[in-house]
Parts: sequence; structure tokens; C-alpha cells
Amino acid sequence: MLLVRDDDAQAFEELMLRYQNRVLSLLAHLVHSRDLAEDLTQEVFLRVYRARKRYVPGAKFSTWLFTIAGNVASNALRTKSRRKEVLLTPRPNDSAPQSLDAVALAASGLMPTRQLDKAELCSAVQRAVGSLSDRQRMAVLLAKFEHMNYVDIGAVMDMTPQAVKSLLSRARTNLREALQPYLDRGAHIGGLPTDLNNESHPSPTETN
Repeated sequence: MLLVRDDDAQAFEELMLRYQNRVLSLLAHLVHSRDLAEDLTQEVFLRVYRARKRYVPGAKFSTWLFTIAGNVASNALRTKSRRKEVLLTPRPNDSAPQSLDAVALAASGLMPTRQLDKAELCSAVQRAVGSLSDRQRMAVLLAKFEHMNYVDIGAVMDMTPQAVKSLLSRARTNLREALQPYLDRGAHIGGLPTDLNNESHPSPTETN
């Protein structure tokens, strides 16, 4: 990134090669649309390039990058909300990466109690993760996909490490509540867990 700051085009291409798939995967899960995520990924790297002269080495580059990606996703979701187009579950044609099932099961601590078809499991887990609030989903993805610790997630999401820990704990609980009936009985994953509405307005301790 220091080379990018000095207008090294080849260095910027290298950054994109290293990180664009990771950014795309995160954004696809956050906005529930592969096509939109591809557009937003381009916007993320455009913002990185435009901000190159202001870049100061400090936190990990990946932390800075995913902070930008999170802001871009939040803006996109707000725009969709104003247009009343926000979807809590993915459209059938907006496929999420297949590894999402492992993410949700690992995050919730659940293992299937009955044999599940892979496509069936993937669909169920997409619904469960889609039922999480934006903040919970972001924290889970950063923890499980990017293997970030509480401090790094806090830096991305502008939260204290303790607030991140609490947020992830609630996310695991909500995933268990959403997935357990399905894994036990094949029940349809329907409405949101009861405490999700609270996540749209985080407490002061979560925004510190």
C-alpha cells in the first residue's frame, strides 16, 4: 500500500489480486447479491485508490480495507432500504459461496442431527445467516472468513473488543435458534429471532 501511495500501478494491481476475492465474498454475504457485490467491490478498490495519498501505516491493511468494504456495504443497504428493496433472505439466483454452511454451523456450534442434502443445507443456512442483523452478520463473517480477533473486528466496525464479543455471542445464539428446528425436524426457517430488532440501534457501548 505504501507503493500504491507513491502511484505504483503495479502495486495496486497486486493488492487487487490478493484481496478482491475476499472482499467480493464478504460483500456478497452482506448484500445478498453477487452482481451488486461485484459492483461494490470495484467501488471499494476505487476508494482505496482515491485515498492512497492519505494512507498512513498503522493498523493492518486488511483492517483498513474491510472497514471501507463495511462502509460501502452499509451505504448500499441503506439505499436499498430507502427503495424498499431490502431482502432478509437471498434471492434464488443470488448464490452465496458454498462455504457459508460451514460458517454458520461453526459459529452457532451446531452439527446436523440428521443427514442433509448439501443444497438443502446451503439454502437453510443462507436463510439463517440472512436473518441476522447487518452488524451480527458482518462480525460473524469477519471472525470466520477473515479469522479476525475481537480487536481487529472492533477496529473495522468501530466497536470495543468487549462489544464485539457480546455481538458475536448474540449472533451465535440467533443462529442456533434459527437452525436448530430445521436440523432437528426439517422445519422451515422463517421469522427473525426475537432480539434482532435491537441490533438496528446498537447500544452506546457497541459504538465506542
